[in-house]
Amino acid sequence: QERPELKLSSHGRKMAKFRRPALEIEGLVATSGLSLLIACSLDTGDRGLMYAFVERWHKETSSFHLLIGEVTITLDDIASLLHLPIVGAFHSFEQLHVDDAVDMLVELLEVNVLEVRAETIQCHGSYVRLSWLRDIYEMKIEACHWIVAARAYLLHLLGCTLFANKSVTHVHVVFLDALCDLTQSGTYAWGAAALVHVYDNLNEVSKSMARQLAGYITLLQVSSHVNKT
Repeated sequence: QERPELKLSSHGRKMAKFRRPALEIEGLVATSGLSLLIACSLDTGDRGLMYAFVERWHKETSSFHLLIGEVTITLDDIASLLHLPIVGAFHSFEQLHVDDAVDMLVELLEVNVLEVRAETIQCHGSYVRLSWLRDIYEMKIEACHWIVAARAYLLHLLGCTLFANKSVTHVHVVFLDALCDLTQSGTYAWGAAALVHVYDNLNEVSKSMARQLAGYITLLQVSSHVNKT
């Protein structure tokens, strides 16, 4: 059975819209170890290239089966391409109940509980909209709440890059947990978490009737070019 046309979720334009972080929080963003992701998102993805690689993905070996042999995306690839740490504490992100998501948002983004509940209801679960995060960020910058503004900025960054999902517009609140202590965030093995997410999304889309590839499309596209050479 022929695979349906593949849809890609690319967030390069969203990152361009958000711009670089305000000068007052640049240090906090850099401390997280994620700041290099700000300028690492393509505006569009190469659908044909991604289709070809998805067709050749084998989840049993976590690799692409090509004419030249088996190739895969490795931790070294992520470290060299994205300059993300691949050693350190591994932060596992478990499913989050919506009530816990609300509590986390109220505590870490300092938002009114009624507003937070309205947002999670609109998103049908433990998610918030990327556009909502941009609004929160602007409000916290105006109020000079730098740490909170940095958390909102970084959650938006993660939702547009490493942990992009099929919704295109939402990010899971659970990733905010890794931004509780920004001085600790830089000790996480973000590269390892990113690789797990890439594999999970490739495994999902490799199913014959899957129509959409989520995850960090920029990483997949650049890695595929590197592996082809």
